[in-house]
Amino acid sequence: MSSKLVIITEIIAPYRIPVFNALALRKEIDLHVIFLSENDPGLRQWRVYKDEIKFHYDVLPSWRQRLGRYNILINRGVLSALNKIRPDAVLCGGYNYLASWEAACWTKVHGVPLLLWSESTALDRRRGHRLVEFMKSRFLRLCRAFVVPGRSSLKYLKDLGIPEERIFTAPNAVDIDLFVALSEAARRDEFQVRARNSLPRRYFLCVGRLVRAKGVFDLLEGYAQLDHETRAKIGLVFVGDGSDRSELMERASRIAPGTIQFPGFIHREGLPEFYALAEALVVPTHSDTWGLVVNEAMSCGLPVIVTSVAGCVADLVEDDWNGFVVPSGNPSQLAAAMARVASDPALRMTMGARSRQRIEAYSPAAWADGLVKAVESVCAREQ
Repeated sequence: MSSKLVIITEIIAPYRIPVFNALALRKEIDLHVIFLSENDPGLRQWRVYKDEIKFHYDVLPSWRQRLGRYNILINRGVLSALNKIRPDAVLCGGYNYLASWEAACWTKVHGVPLLLWSESTALDRRRGHRLVEFMKSRFLRLCRAFVVPGRSSLKYLKDLGIPEERIFTAPNAVDIDLFVALSEAARRDEFQVRARNSLPRRYFLCVGRLVRAKGVFDLLEGYAQLDHETRAKIGLVFVGDGSDRSELMERASRIAPGTIQFPGFIHREGLPEFYALAEALVVPTHSDTWGLVVNEAMSCGLPVIVTSVAGCVADLVEDDWNGFVVPSGNPSQLAAAMARVASDPALRMTMGARSRQRIEAYSPAAWADGLVKAVESVCAREQ
């Protein structure tokens, strides 16, 4: 008999649909997802791929307001949705929304196991605020089990005193097959892809929000530190948008020689064309709980240069094996890693192949396996 699981998560993010679809295929789980909003247009411009959804879901009525760096999202209908579904377990994707606390109260009243899907790490810059830490500690006490994407999040929960037997790993994943197929098609049609996107013949790639916290100015400075000959041969492409884009473009205009491009925000199906022809993905972030662009780039067979604070590093990127891991906020180290990749075609090919090999274990099916184990564990204790 299957266990009825409700997942409560913020938006219909394109990278979540494949993992939820994979879980919905499992006979052990009767899945229902409650989204608190369709999208967050003030932060990202993601499309909502409803036609790809193969699981039961609801989108709750919501009111959203952004106050500085705080995102306030208030919903109606959480309790009525749970009363209608009557789940055997509830998984909350965080504790920072009122809906999560309403769901936690519902589970306590009805004796239903509550699980927390936690991506936080010890290096997460969102940590540290006294009120946030207080709320976190209270929410953790309400949870029977925890789901994490990888080693950094696992260690963080253990450091908070959570017994390891209550923590289950469901590795963060993207639709590997989609990125493999589209990147291979792009390489076969390289001339037209390069012309269509106005891409340099060779380039380093950065994908993400163009804000200071993502280390984009460090990357620009690191690129400027490359020798003239390297910059004349290899460009830098920033895919994405954000509040610091104008300043970044202005600074980029002062760097010569060098080709630096800003194609803007690219939707999921367009990204493999940029990954496919790049020398490497560079992720210069100052704080990132995971970094799914690394999964995407590795699916496309790229080396990855990433800062040590990214949550995915412990699982996905091995220094001098399938990429390079550098300190956060260090443009010189970024430049040294880029120079290594740029100067050694054989190294790029080897690292790219290793990335493809490693990412196979980080599939939607693997994520579903982790969720099934977590749900079966808490539901078994109730019997």
